[in-house]
Amino acid sequence: MPANTSLSSRLKKGERARTLGRLVGYLMRDSWRMIIMILSGLIGVTLVVLAPKVMARGTDVLFSGILGSMLKNQMHLPDGTPMSTVVDLLKQNGQGNLASMLSNYDVTVGKGVDWTLFAQIMLMTVGIYVISIIFRYVQNFVMARITTNVVYTMRSEIVQKVDRLPLSYFDRVPRGEVMSRTTNDIDNVQQSLQQILGEFFFSVFQFIATVVMMLTISPLLTGIAMIVIPVLLLIIGGILKLSQPQYVKQWDNTGRVNSHVEEMFSGHMVVRAYGQEASAEEKFDEYNEGLYKSSFFASFMSSLMNPLTSFAGNMSFVIVAIFGGLRVINGQLTLGDLQAFTQYSRQTTQPLGQLASMGSMLQSALASSQRIFEFLDEDEEERENEGDTAVVSGDMSGHVSGHVSGHVEFDHVSFSYTPDKPLIKDLTLEAQPGQTVAIVGPTGAGKTTLVNLLMRFYEITGGQIRLDGTDTRGMTRHELRSHFGMVLQDTWLFEGTIRDNLFYGVHDPALRTEERLLEAARATHVDEFVRRLPNGYDTILDDDSTELSQGEKQLLTIARAYLANPDILILDEATSSVDTRTEVKVQTAMNTLRTGRTAFVIAHRLSTIRDADIIVVVNHGDIVEQGSHDELLASDGVYASMYNSQFAGQSEDN
Repeated sequence: MPANTSLSSRLKKGERARTLGRLVGYLMRDSWRMIIMILSGLIGVTLVVLAPKVMARGTDVLFSGILGSMLKNQMHLPDGTPMSTVVDLLKQNGQGNLASMLSNYDVTVGKGVDWTLFAQIMLMTVGIYVISIIFRYVQNFVMARITTNVVYTMRSEIVQKVDRLPLSYFDRVPRGEVMSRTTNDIDNVQQSLQQILGEFFFSVFQFIATVVMMLTISPLLTGIAMIVIPVLLLIIGGILKLSQPQYVKQWDNTGRVNSHVEEMFSGHMVVRAYGQEASAEEKFDEYNEGLYKSSFFASFMSSLMNPLTSFAGNMSFVIVAIFGGLRVINGQLTLGDLQAFTQYSRQTTQPLGQLASMGSMLQSALASSQRIFEFLDEDEEERENEGDTAVVSGDMSGHVSGHVSGHVEFDHVSFSYTPDKPLIKDLTLEAQPGQTVAIVGPTGAGKTTLVNLLMRFYEITGGQIRLDGTDTRGMTRHELRSHFGMVLQDTWLFEGTIRDNLFYGVHDPALRTEERLLEAARATHVDEFVRRLPNGYDTILDDDSTELSQGEKQLLTIARAYLANPDILILDEATSSVDTRTEVKVQTAMNTLRTGRTAFVIAHRLSTIRDADIIVVVNHGDIVEQGSHDELLASDGVYASMYNSQFAGQSEDN
C-alpha cells in the first residue's frame, strides 16, 4: 500500500477495528500489569463510590441531632420522648408531611448532635478517599509502565523494520514522511494511551458502580436522572463521527509538512541559489494551511465534549434536586440520601464526558497507529534461509572465520526496478581476486545499480552473482556485506568524535588501536588536517561539521574504509569532492588500499581509473565495451570518445 495514500480513504470502520485490535494486542503483552491496573482501578472506584454513601450517614447524624434539639425547644417535649409519639402529635396538628419526613430519622428528643459518631464517619470518609488515591496512584504507575513498554516495543520494531526494508522503499517514500511516522506518530500514540488507558477503566467502573448505588437509593430518581444520558450519547456519537476524519487528515498533513520541511532544510542552499524561497514558502503555507484546518476542526469538535457533558450534568442535577426534594418532604427519602444521590448524578455524567474526550483521543491514536502499522507491514527484503552459508575461504560451515579471495562473477544477470521497464538484461562480468574493475558510463546507465545488486540492496530477477563460486543469494546479507567496504560520493559522518567515525567499520576491539588509526590517517592524508584541530581526533562532529570542508569529510570516509580492511572495495565517485591536488594524494592511498583486494570503482573522471585492470563501459544496463585503458583507447569506441571529450575539455580549461 503506498505510504502517501491518504489515510482518510482507508481508515474505515473495519480498518479501525483491526487497528484497535492490533493496538490492544500490544497492550496485552503486559497482561499481568493490565490485571494489576484493572484491579487497582476497580478498588479505587469502589471506594470513591462508597464515600458519598458514608458521608450521607454523617449528614443524617448531624440532621437528627439538630432535629432533636429543635423538637425539645419548639414542642416543649420532655427528653427521651419516643419518635412515634412525636409523629402522632405532628399528624394531630396537621403537619403530616413533616411527620412523614421525621419518621425516616433516628431522632431522640433533647439529644443533640452525636459529635463522636459524626467525627468517626468523617474520618472514615477521609480514609476512604485517601485509600482510593493510593490505588489510583498504583493504577497510574502501572499504566505508565504499560504505555511506555508499548511505545518501546513499537520503536524497537521500527528500528528492526528499517534494517529489513529494501532500498526501493526509501527511494519511494520521502524521508520526512518516514520520520513523521517514526517520531510524531509514535509520540502521539504514547500520549494518547497515557491519557486514555488509566481513565478508561476508571470511568467505566465509576459509571456502572454509580448507577448501582443510585438504584439502591431510589430506582425512580435513577430513571429520572438517566433521561439526559441517551440524548448526550447521541450527541457525543455525532461529534466523534465528524471529528474522526479530521484526526486522520491531521496526521496525514503532519507527515506532508515534516516531509517538505526536511526537504527544504536539506536542500536550502539549492533553494536559495535558484531563488525558489517564495515557491518553497508557498508550498509550505499550503501544507500548513491544510494541517491548520484539520487540527482546528478536530480540536474544536473535541472541545465541545466538556461543555455538553457539563450541561447534561447540570440538567440532571436540577431535575434530581427538584424531584428529590419533593421525596424528602414527603418522607420517601432522607436528606443524607438526597445529598448522596445528587453527588452520584454528577458522577454519572462526569465519566461519560471523560469517555467522550477519550473517544476523540482514541481517534487520533488510531490514525497514528494505522500509519505506524502501515510502515511495519511494508514489504521487506526477501527473507534469509536458515541454511544460508557464510563464504569463507576453506570453510563452508556458515561461520565467519576469515577472508574471501574476492572472485566475483555476474552470470547472465537481469534486473528491473519495475517489471515493465527492464534495466539490466543478460549481463555477464567477472572480476578475478585482486583485480580493479572500473565501471563507467553516462548518467542513468546502471553503474550504481550493479553495485547495489552486488551488495544485495536489490535482488536480481535473473541469473546469478557469485562470490568465490557461491551464489550470493545463498548467503546472509550481513555476512555478504561484511566482506565489503564502501566509499560513496555522498559523505556520511555520524555525531561523535573523529576517532569514533574512523573506527566505525572496525568491529574487533583488538583492532581499534592508535597505531592502526594513525597508519590509516597518514596513508589517506587525514592526519594532516586533523592535527590542526584543537582537539585532534577527539573533535566532536555534528550534522553540519562546519569545521571540515567537503573534501576533508570525504577523506575521513576513505580512511574509514582503509581501517575496516575489507576483502572487496566499492568506490562510488570516491574522489569527486576533493580538489585535483588532493585527488592525487588520495589516489595513491587508494592504490595502496586496493593492493591484494578486488575493487569496483565507479568514476566520471576517467583519468582516475587508467590503471584499472578492467574498465567496463555500461549504457542502458548493458556492457557495451570492456578491456584495459589502452585496449579501449585503441579500439576507438565509446570509451575513447568519452575519454577524449574529457581530455579536450580539460585542455580548453587550461
